[in-house]
Amino acid sequence: MKAVQLFAPGDLRCVDVPIPEISPDDVLVRVAAVGVCGSDIPRVLKKGTYRMPLTIGHEFSGTVVGLGKRVQKWTVGDRVTVAPLMPCFTCHWCLRGAYHLCDDYDYFGSRCDGALAEYVRVPSANLVRLPEGVDMEAGAMTDPAATALHGLWRGKVGPGTSVAVYGTGAIGFFALQWANLMGADPIIAVDVFDDKLQLALQLGATMAFNAAREDPVARILTATDGLGADLVIETAALQATQVQAVRSARKQGTIVLLGISGDALALPAPVLDKIMRHELDVTGSWNSNSQPFPGREWFLSVDSMRRGRLKAQSLISHRHALEEAPAVFAAIGRRDFSFNKVMFIV
Repeated sequence: MKAVQLFAPGDLRCVDVPIPEISPDDVLVRVAAVGVCGSDIPRVLKKGTYRMPLTIGHEFSGTVVGLGKRVQKWTVGDRVTVAPLMPCFTCHWCLRGAYHLCDDYDYFGSRCDGALAEYVRVPSANLVRLPEGVDMEAGAMTDPAATALHGLWRGKVGPGTSVAVYGTGAIGFFALQWANLMGADPIIAVDVFDDKLQLALQLGATMAFNAAREDPVARILTATDGLGADLVIETAALQATQVQAVRSARKQGTIVLLGISGDALALPAPVLDKIMRHELDVTGSWNSNSQPFPGREWFLSVDSMRRGRLKAQSLISHRHALEEAPAVFAAIGRRDFSFNKVMFIV
């Protein structure tokens, strides 16, 4: 089969490899669609994976084509999406249902072979059924939808909560939609690209500010009667937006850090002082798994897509074939084009 493998940072190739063998508790999935996550970009271009060569890709959907001898409740032909984190189920955190905090987990596309291939081996516990009305491309975006929902739950959003979202990648777009579905108001999107901000307004934001042209902190304060936002979601993973997120929060507000940053979090003294004096909660949000595994976030995301409440298709800006992956990632590294969700169709 064809698979896109990383041999070294910056060395991505589409190669021929054997179709994976499955264990008694696994299924074999014929991959249909794979999305590029923001974490894939530095992993492919700079950081590398835990071992190499390794097939990348962890946001995906497909069809079950093979069953391990102990697999029940699944049949050949089932349409599925897949939670990428594979917990040990035996550590302190797993035994408490906090699978996303597992001490000894595996992960598609970074620790073990992922889904940017024609076939992938999947533990049956990681499968989520795709209902009628949810196509494969939408199914491949369940992971960012579930991750955004987990972050909003960490921030305790509810009716009337004022929410500001810094960064409108896939997770940011889904965060805006979830905030809208939960009754938040106002819902403010911040980015530096007008096309992304226009899409944000279509997907639930009530206001959108371009941080390249105006001070987003000042605009958020004005939009909230000088108070600041109850909840600020930071998805851009930049030092500038992390500082702005703290400065945008109201007294006793919450800042949820969702963006994965490889840099230090450097807070100027006045910003650190604000965290203390305004009793701000700065909290992290990691992955999207809960009981029953792979998590309520996953089941609710798929159901919300089925009901048409959560929009996924409008996030896709580019579609490519497997063979194009090396060139696509190289172009992303050169910043040759602006994109929302890049999707590989297998």
